[in-house]
Amino acid sequence: MTARPAERGGDSDALVVPAGDPGAARPDPRLLPVAPVTRFAPAPTGRLHLGHLVNALYTWGIARAAGGRVLLRIEDHDRQRSRPEYEAALLDDLERLGLEPDEPPIDAFRSGATPYRQSDSRPVYAAALDGLRRDGLVYACDCSRATFAAWEAEHGRAWRGIGCPGGCRGRSLPDEDGTSLRVAVGAGTERWLDLLAGPVADEPAKGGDPLVRDRMGNWAYAFCVVVDDARHGVDLVIRGRDLLDATAVQLRLARLLGRETPPQLLHHPLVRHASGRKLSKAEGDTAVRTLLDDGATPAALFGRAARLAGLRPDDTPIDPHDLGSLFR
Repeated sequence: MTARPAERGGDSDALVVPAGDPGAARPDPRLLPVAPVTRFAPAPTGRLHLGHLVNALYTWGIARAAGGRVLLRIEDHDRQRSRPEYEAALLDDLERLGLEPDEPPIDAFRSGATPYRQSDSRPVYAAALDGLRRDGLVYACDCSRATFAAWEAEHGRAWRGIGCPGGCRGRSLPDEDGTSLRVAVGAGTERWLDLLAGPVADEPAKGGDPLVRDRMGNWAYAFCVVVDDARHGVDLVIRGRDLLDATAVQLRLARLLGRETPPQLLHHPLVRHASGRKLSKAEGDTAVRTLLDDGATPAALFGRAARLAGLRPDDTPIDPHDLGSLFR
């Protein structure tokens, strides 16, 4: 089962707003929370590109329109791919673009450790994991990508089922080097109202129990963002439509960790190539800093991002300090 809008059809990853549907890229202002706390959370694994700019446009624009705040978080949980030079570059890019977070100031990341950088927060994740472990929900797993691939080859489809292909939930494996950790999320359906996709229903366990720590010792994305959003008071999560399928398991993890009221969610359109491929740092798509170095102004880049997201019919420049006007 794939997470899908319960009432709206169509291509959830459409780049341009379909004719006659001007609301496909813009949320109903009446649904926006009052004074929300949201976050811009790039991973320092490459350069910022236009896809990140679309996310920034939504994040700062909606926060300003609704009288809210933007937190900046560096999601460097993947220690093999994250690089200090990429973090430094994205901080510089945000300054050049005129995107100042409300908390913390950009210089806080240049000054040393901060609770808004995931690599500085490992004890926090360990404490959250201990809570789940006390509830009997955590187990070690020795399934690798090869295990999942072998299951898919045998059954002709990707793994779908309780736990993992190796049945590690019932094996009582030791937590040691080379094993990952998973959380038994349980059955049932999570339901939420996405501010763009509409009512959504999805099963957290459809793809098995989620990783919380991988075989390399990295904390998993789904676990880190749930812990961080709760401790930072984030009550509006704004991100791309490609993460809609990850939402149900994150909502379930939040409940298991004790978050009684989940954040509101908005999944916006993605910037894609004509081939359908979304923009990617790994694929070397044009970096924002290259566009700035070539003479583009921040206002021109935000105008382009607004058109690509379907928020405007053309590339009319938008001052970075006036992004809220797109959502009022």
